[in-house]
Amino acid sequence: MATESTSDDLTPITVVTGFLGAGKTTLVNYILKEQNKWKIAVLENEFGEVSIDDGLVAESMDAPEDLITMDNGCVCCSVRGDLIRTLGQLSKRRKDFDAILLETTGLADPAPIVYTVQTNPKMSDHYRIDSIVCLADAKHLEQHLDEVKPDGACNEAQQQVAFADKILLNKTDLVTKEDLVRVKKRLATMNQFATVIETQRSRAPLESFLGLNSFNMEGILAYDPSFFDDESTKEKTHNTDLVQSVGVKFSGNLHAQWFNMFMMDLLRERAADLYRTKGLLSFHGQGDTKFVFQGVHEQINFGPAEKPWAEGEERINKFVFIGKNLDRAELTKS
Repeated sequence: MATESTSDDLTPITVVTGFLGAGKTTLVNYILKEQNKWKIAVLENEFGEVSIDDGLVAESMDAPEDLITMDNGCVCCSVRGDLIRTLGQLSKRRKDFDAILLETTGLADPAPIVYTVQTNPKMSDHYRIDSIVCLADAKHLEQHLDEVKPDGACNEAQQQVAFADKILLNKTDLVTKEDLVRVKKRLATMNQFATVIETQRSRAPLESFLGLNSFNMEGILAYDPSFFDDESTKEKTHNTDLVQSVGVKFSGNLHAQWFNMFMMDLLRERAADLYRTKGLLSFHGQGDTKFVFQGVHEQINFGPAEKPWAEGEERINKFVFIGKNLDRAELTKS
């Protein structure tokens, strides 16, 4: 099993998103069949009144009672209360499991799940989000990304890509090399947070996406430095997706009061458009303490990094925004 980071005694939850048919159930069965070091509790939520995947997943469980299937509907909307109740019931025996895997419906937006786990004391005392894994069908992904929604709304496929820490690009054997390169380039434009892992039949090394504590505030420290370069120095590409990732950096120390005002104004005006945010900060009067934050919509986690600023290290503040209709110039000016 992958080594748990300092995070303690909390049971990790991996959220699996992806459109119907992308391979989520195949992934779940692969995880449960291909390894014996992890004991995983599966929470399955299938869109529709009857869970047609129930039997498929149940065949892979060591004991039928380990399978917890929630009622109909979308985890992120009407059944949030059911998620709390289910996890609450499971908390009594959570020590029996190394991890919990929450398979969501193909139409699920993971933000309410993250919010629930992080803000509900009954959840945050027992659980943490380990990662958000998006299953993407290499053959049909562009079709989903290009789907036009009414009134300029962002489609669910773009949202799922935006929220992901890991993207399992599945069914790569069904596309040409040229198609694969194009799809991966598009994914990188939309979300440079996420590691893209090419798979066939939803098979990838478990250690590449499970138990890595990918959903944490330190992630920005390993970010590609070139992502923060000014756009004028980059090759121009035409991006028609509503969702994109924008990086901003500048040197020096921030005033905490000004930073708080900036974030409050930004979230008040754009919370719905900001799917993921991360930051690395240096503040006046805080010595060598390096601060990091990450957010999902208006829910922001903020605190000191594990390691301080090194002696002589240049204090470079970094912000990363993933969302829709973002303007780098506007964000930099702010």
